[in-house]
Amino acid sequence: MNFEHLIQINDPLNPFVETMTREQLWEGLVLRAEQPQLFVMGLDSCSILSRTESTLDRELHYGHATVRDHVTLTPKESVRYDIRATADYVGGSLTMTIEQPDELQLFLRFEYKTSLPSADEKGDPDAHQTEEIVKSAYRESDIDTVRLIRQYVSARNTPDQLH
Repeated sequence: MNFEHLIQINDPLNPFVETMTREQLWEGLVLRAEQPQLFVMGLDSCSILSRTESTLDRELHYGHATVRDHVTLTPKESVRYDIRATADYVGGSLTMTIEQPDELQLFLRFEYKTSLPSADEKGDPDAHQTEEIVKSAYRESDIDTVRLIRQYVSARNTPDQLH
């Protein structure tokens, strides 16, 4: 199953949406790669097994389940997560790409590719409903990711009021 969608980050027509720079969005995406437990519900911990300038190999712990993935960082452009398939888990990838058609607009494209067969391939009437539920869950998770990045950016730009 493949699925992609776009989330608008900056909306020049909506003064209530706080503007974010490409660099701020990138910092948030790196934070999500390095500390996914801040973004992913149900994730207990993440161990970074190896790191290069542009990659991370991680082990994600969800209760008794462990998932391994490989993260590729293309600075200020994209983050790609390649999830290794196991006997218990479907493999696949998620790519988050920053798109900036002009100086005022900023978008984040999410592209999912999984080894799950699409509803059309299954030919099962219930498969379409299941596929729509999965797509909706992806979309909600991605909206939440952007919300959390906005909170992170806002907190970094607000001086500590307590001291």
